[in-house]
Amino acid sequence: MTADAMSAGDTAWLLVSSALVLLMIPALALFYGGMVRRKNVLSTLMHSLAALPVLSVTWVLFGYSLAFGPTHGGLIGGLDYIGLRATVGTLHDTVPNYAFIAFQMMFAAITPALISGAVAERMKFSAYMVFIVLWSALVYVPVAHWVWATGGWLFELHALDFAGGTVVHLTAGASALVCALVLGPRLKYPQERPLPHNLTMTLTGAGLLWFGWFGFNAGSALKSTPLAALAFIVTHLGAAGGALGWLFIEWWHRGKPTALGVASGLVAGLVAITPAAGFVAPWAAIVIGVLAGFACYAGVLAKYKYGYDDSLDAFGVHGVGGFTGAVLTGVFAQTAYNADGADGLLFGGARTFLIQIVACAASGLYAAAVTWVLLKLIDRAMGIRASAADEREGLDSTQHGEDAYAG
Repeated sequence: MTADAMSAGDTAWLLVSSALVLLMIPALALFYGGMVRRKNVLSTLMHSLAALPVLSVTWVLFGYSLAFGPTHGGLIGGLDYIGLRATVGTLHDTVPNYAFIAFQMMFAAITPALISGAVAERMKFSAYMVFIVLWSALVYVPVAHWVWATGGWLFELHALDFAGGTVVHLTAGASALVCALVLGPRLKYPQERPLPHNLTMTLTGAGLLWFGWFGFNAGSALKSTPLAALAFIVTHLGAAGGALGWLFIEWWHRGKPTALGVASGLVAGLVAITPAAGFVAPWAAIVIGVLAGFACYAGVLAKYKYGYDDSLDAFGVHGVGGFTGAVLTGVFAQTAYNADGADGLLFGGARTFLIQIVACAASGLYAAAVTWVLLKLIDRAMGIRASAADEREGLDSTQHGEDAYAG
């Protein structure tokens, strides 16, 4: 590492962005925690908070090496950086490798936690912990390599995913749907639809997610450059478009706009703009956000039509939103905004659009298939669902021996 090669400004921005992404994990815990019943608040918070230390350790031990190490057939990295060996004093472009590793660590930690929204209030905590470790190793790490690592097959195909529409949200969302189907619905669902116990908590979490998402997307520029500024503003506009899209379609469909709807819509917009953040114009970000608000609202309604219990809409928001954003990136991307990107369908790039479809299909189907196998194996080994008695009493007391609102 030399002082001339390293940029202090780029390094500072990436470290701040890493901290912002870390903040998104407790923010997600609040967002999800407010939507469950009082007896399952701590259990739901633990799904997010426990993921951070566990997946941080696995990322350092082997995750980073397999995701970003020299490619093996475009499918997976190697063991060159196991335990972060051979990384001391090295650079990733203009930043210390440790800054890049830390930034990517936060992505690896939050992604499996997104899935927990589909299994809230009924999955055994022990099974959840085993699942997220295996899922991260067998789904997140390979797909991250495909899309973001030099030599990855989707990277070489020039699939566009600026900050994780396919790597993070589509994989988590597809896996969430499989989890909901394999675990089955909560007791008495859908005859009884549990109401959120604390929407104030959920709205606080949504606001913090919006704030942290600037690090998630603008930080993915990896430098303090005009590209980071573009990603920053389109992230905000995508969230605004998503909130407005959900608000208006819910108002038209249900007769009243809800606070939960606005919170869900802004997250849907953030999810959808994530793959596009460094490739599209500000006006396009608004369109992507609005369309994501519409699509994710329909995605959430689907669980009532088809009878599956995606408890906190992990598939409806992250799966549908990730797919919508990735596909629309192939429509609205412009090389005028990022010469390293590609022109989308609106600007003569039909091939870019088709590549985005391929990336979505490959990532989503792979994640779903591996998730199904993992759940079946874990269920056979230790059981994945809490007993009916534990579910009735609540997972806070039966899984953790605590009460969120004691006294």
